[in-house]
Amino acid sequence: MKISTKGRYALRMMIDLALHQGSGYVALKDIAKRQDISKKYLEQIVPLLNKAELLKTNRGYQGGYALSKPPEKYTVGEILRVTEGSLSPVACLQYEENSCPRKPDCVTLPIWEGLYKVVNEYLDGITLRDIIDTNL
Repeated sequence: MKISTKGRYALRMMIDLALHQGSGYVALKDIAKRQDISKKYLEQIVPLLNKAELLKTNRGYQGGYALSKPPEKYTVGEILRVTEGSLSPVACLQYEENSCPRKPDCVTLPIWEGLYKVVNEYLDGITLRDIIDTNL
């Protein structure tokens, strides 16, 4: 499993919004500048976060983005799943039901299931609040 730039930047954007949540709606250009990320790249990430209802949007003067819920309600795992899809280490675990024809005879499946479980538990155990409280 490798987290893409999209996933890493989405997480940085969400952390930035959590840090500036008292400022009302935050302009994308301000996030881009603070995080040293292209505004164009952030514009590609925003629709994914909007569709998952992780952001509130305000258009026009004083427009921008804000978190749709408190920082303690977001997990790193949730944000990464929105941008990355599954966090599965192997293709056969990407979907709810493992339909691999080798499943009954696969001696390595328990290894991948264990890794998947550890990764999800770890990432779902870290909230945006945890990150901002730890790094301030």
